[in-house]
Amino acid sequence: MSSLRGERKRKFKAEINVVPYIDVMLVLLVIFMVAAPMTNPSVINLPTAGQSTKPPADYIEIALAPNASATISINSKGSSNGNSRQEAKETAADRKQLMQKLKEFHQAKPELSVMVSADKEIKYDEVIQVISEAKKLGISRVGLATK
Repeated sequence: MSSLRGERKRKFKAEINVVPYIDVMLVLLVIFMVAAPMTNPSVINLPTAGQSTKPPADYIEIALAPNASATISINSKGSSNGNSRQEAKETAADRKQLMQKLKEFHQAKPELSVMVSADKEIKYDEVIQVISEAKKLGISRVGLATK
């Protein structure tokens, strides 16, 4: 005789329960979202530069101001009392005029190096353009003035 309950075949479930994995993934997502702003990828470790071994006694100085004007002068530290004196000083309204005056200064005294002193409000690109154009004129030694 057959049983009263009836004969049923028991089927096994072959499924993976993914709910705990979703919970773990959400916790990891929250951790990474909180930790991501704490790291600052824009920090750049710049190398330190010491003072040159022997700064030049005579040089051409280009002073860049934030109001788009520039002053170019020949400075000489070879005076008897040790203070710097200026032999010539001119002001340029734009970069083209500045490079023309720099070319004249360089042709008059080609052995002089160039020192660029720029206000800290000047864009980095402007300073690099001046250095690049000075190199194009054939000036081999170009430096930056710092405090």
